[in-house]
Amino acid sequence: MPKTILITGASTGIGAATARHLAAGNEIIVHYNSSQAAAEAVAAAVADAGGTAHVVQGDLCAEDGCRKVAEFAADTCGKLDVLVNNAGGLIRRQNARDFELQLIHDIFALNTFSTMMMSSFCIPLLEKGENPCIVNLTSIAVRHGAPTATIYGAAKGALDVFTRGLAKELAPKIRVNAVAPGVIVTPFHDGVTPPERMEQFRAAAPLGRNGESEEIATAIAFLIDNLFTTGETLDINGGLFMR
Repeated sequence: MPKTILITGASTGIGAATARHLAAGNEIIVHYNSSQAAAEAVAAAVADAGGTAHVVQGDLCAEDGCRKVAEFAADTCGKLDVLVNNAGGLIRRQNARDFELQLIHDIFALNTFSTMMMSSFCIPLLEKGENPCIVNLTSIAVRHGAPTATIYGAAKGALDVFTRGLAKELAPKIRVNAVAPGVIVTPFHDGVTPPERMEQFRAAAPLGRNGESEEIATAIAFLIDNLFTTGETLDINGGLFMR
């Protein structure tokens, strides 16, 4: 059955790969904040793959931006089957000795508060959907810490807890899960992770490489399709973290 899917931060990286992976036969809402041309290219790829695409802009660091995107989904589609809370970013690295309150707020706004608000605003639309679910994106930083990215790891850690709490609150109608990517080669790292550190990550991974966006997209697709999974976080990281 065709699904209506809203993917935040879908203009590049994991969000874009997820939109393309889920495109065939589905209706995809491609959200972006500043990368309009890239978002429109993703929408075109969705259409080429046999899906229907809509593009919406919104600053999810602000409540009004979250509300705007949710209202667009309501006006355009009338319901949602899937919400993928992918929007996020490191912003910049900072040593713990130098923490700035504004940076803490900005990182939490982008990675945590946006997911909380989008989930809240989209619940009425998901309640109208078929086997509805939410998939949040956390990070390997939740598992083992990330020096100079400690604020980011804490923001994603909050989402890990949020995922389990929301899963219990919305059960049994709406499932809520998360994916915790490892080091993925995307624009996420541009300007914040130097090549030598990316090489260190690659060398440390038991599989001997960093990941690709499509490998996270397939994990998201699994959580959408598996109707007996809720409150779970899948670790997809090449073996950098093992349970």
